[in-house]
This record gives sequence, structure tokens and C-alpha cells, in this order.
Amino acid sequence: MKVVLELLRIIIIFAILGVVAWLLLGEVYAINTTIQKYQWIGAIGIYTLLFVFYRNKLQFSGWYKGKGREKLPKKITVTLICVSIVLLAAPIIIGWMKC
Repeated sequence: MKVVLELLRIIIIFAILGVVAWLLLGEVYAINTTIQKYQWIGAIGIYTLLFVFYRNKLQFSGWYKGKGREKLPKKITVTLICVSIVLLAAPIIIGWMKC
């Protein structure tokens, strides 16, 4: 039962935080129609950041207390955060390059 509750918690966290982040970035991406075509790249960046945040912080405050609960290694965390930042900036960069 705790596993089901934790999965439900993950879905709710990703949905709520994803929507909030998307609403904020949607305003930035609305600058140009070319940028709007590539918004999906920014969405991948948002969910990658949420994954890192969950694995390094949120998983330790949930209901599941079983095996496999460890933080991501430092190198992977830094790599994923850098990739996320590039993905978040990519629609804007592509939009400027195509103008």
C-alpha cells in the first residue's frame, strides 16, 4: 500500500510542479512563434529538473522506506542540471537563430 501511495505522490508532485513551472516558462516562450514551436524541449528540461529534485530531496520524505532510496551521484546530478538548463534555454536560442 505504501508503494501505491508513493507512486500517487510522485504523480501529484510532477503534475503540480510541472504545471507551475510550465506556466512560468510559457510566458517566456510566448515571445515569438518560432520559440513556441520548440516549447516541448523546455518541458523535457522541466521534468529532468523535477526528477533530480525528487531523487535528491523528496524521496526521503515520502511513505516508501524500502530499498533503493539513495541520492543521485554528484556527477550525474550536475550533468542532469546542466542538461536541463540547456534544454530550458534551447527554444529561445533556436528562436533567435531562426529570425
